[in-house]
Amino acid sequence: MLIHPTACVDSEAQLAKDVQVGPHAIIESGVVIGPGCRIQAHAVIHRQVRMGANNQVHPHAVLGGLPQDLGFDPDTLTWLDIGAGNVFREGVTVNRATREGGSTRLGSFNYLMNNSHVAHDCQLGDRNILASGATLGGHVTVGDRVFLGGGVMVHQFCRIGSLAMLQGLAGINKDALPYTMIGGRPGKHYRLNLVGLRRAGVRSESLRILSQAYRRLRQREPLTGLTDCPELAELQQWLAVPSKRGGLLGFITAERHEAE
Repeated sequence: MLIHPTACVDSEAQLAKDVQVGPHAIIESGVVIGPGCRIQAHAVIHRQVRMGANNQVHPHAVLGGLPQDLGFDPDTLTWLDIGAGNVFREGVTVNRATREGGSTRLGSFNYLMNNSHVAHDCQLGDRNILASGATLGGHVTVGDRVFLGGGVMVHQFCRIGSLAMLQGLAGINKDALPYTMIGGRPGKHYRLNLVGLRRAGVRSESLRILSQAYRRLRQREPLTGLTDCPELAELQQWLAVPSKRGGLLGFITAERHEAE
């Protein structure tokens, strides 16, 4: 380990042998940090944080802070679990969970830009990007490969489907469908995220099927009878989960959303 002499690392924290800790960083008791991680100057890792390999925590990021919940008892044993290869830029804050034994969870290869915030009990998948100032309220669920633009605000208990793209400053107070682009306040869907889907390797036939599916959703019609594809199956599975935010977002009027 390479620990700067001004860093404060609790004797009960568990750090892999090659972890680097910068000047004035603080790592509290009960923290577990995997190999290849780098904790930069003035970063704070509170107790009950468990992180995998190759995470990068930039200056002044604070991970595992107490939930911003007035009813939370600080003695409650909860966690922040972090996968591998995540980047936490300057000023990022991620809170641990509220419920006994519960965990706020981040998957792997997520990129959280400066001053973004992930509240208590959130669940994030893999390869998501939170741009500067993006904020997730408590209990938000985010799929994989989601992009949240700068200043996006997501209300507690919302679900953000995989490969969604949220426009900067969007206000999200209900669930955001997978594979879509969303903008405005309140947020509305306005087309498929075709660029993101293609970059993720989704084939043209699947894009055509998804276009048909979203045209039906726009018209409040069932998805029965469409040709099967993995993306459609994931969409149907996502729709089958009850929403705690009272239903899906509306649609901005726009018809040129089909795949080419």
